[in-house]
Amino acid sequence: MSEQVIFNGLIIAWLVLAVVVFIALFFVAAPYGRHSRRGWGYTIGNKLSWVIMEAPAPIVFAVCFLLGGHTNTAAALVFLGLWEAHYLHRAFIYPFGLRGITRRMPLAVISFGFLFNAVNGYLNGRYIFTFSGGYLNEWLVEPRFMAGLALFLVGFVINRRADRILRSLRRPGESSYQISHCWLYRWVSCPNYLGEIVIWIGWAVATWSLPGLVFALWAVANLTPRARAHHAWYRERFPDYPPERKALVPGLW
Repeated sequence: MSEQVIFNGLIIAWLVLAVVVFIALFFVAAPYGRHSRRGWGYTIGNKLSWVIMEAPAPIVFAVCFLLGGHTNTAAALVFLGLWEAHYLHRAFIYPFGLRGITRRMPLAVISFGFLFNAVNGYLNGRYIFTFSGGYLNEWLVEPRFMAGLALFLVGFVINRRADRILRSLRRPGESSYQISHCWLYRWVSCPNYLGEIVIWIGWAVATWSLPGLVFALWAVANLTPRARAHHAWYRERFPDYPPERKALVPGLW
């Protein structure tokens, strides 16, 4: 059985699993962060947990680039740069900026996060640098690429700024949750998740690929239920929580 056949089968299985996870997460919030609870087995400190979970994405994608046969174009380097810009920060910078008490994450969650990022890194990296046949430099002036790049960058800015605002709500050593009333937090509870979803929708458009689309669907499947859980959590614990604020999309939901 060739790698191409295995690759195609993995994409289908990965898409089906995204649908299953999407449904399941509306009933059971992943047990980490504010939704942490007992009964999920052995746990690890959250900073190390984030590194372990996120590191496979930049590493596997980079390995796919090094082993790929279509890496000598500007388009290939741009895709490498976009992916690594997001995931090097997520894996090796973001975890060490977390404030508050050292929380712990179940090994089960860490293991799934590790698998999630490894598979997405492989599917996207292997497709772009090998199975796609290569992206020529002319791709960089394609309307699809330019539209996708614009979405990616908008989502990138939203995600980073939202994370910085959340971090600023706590002073070093503080662990309580607080409400932000600035920027996009005036309209939604989770602009950081909104930004992440926009990033991967942009990636799907820019690459115009099935692996990119499946990754975007995974972002929606994972983050939409979690945004809903966060929104309900805030409403339950803060009686003065702004009633007009939505969970993820301003004015809609």
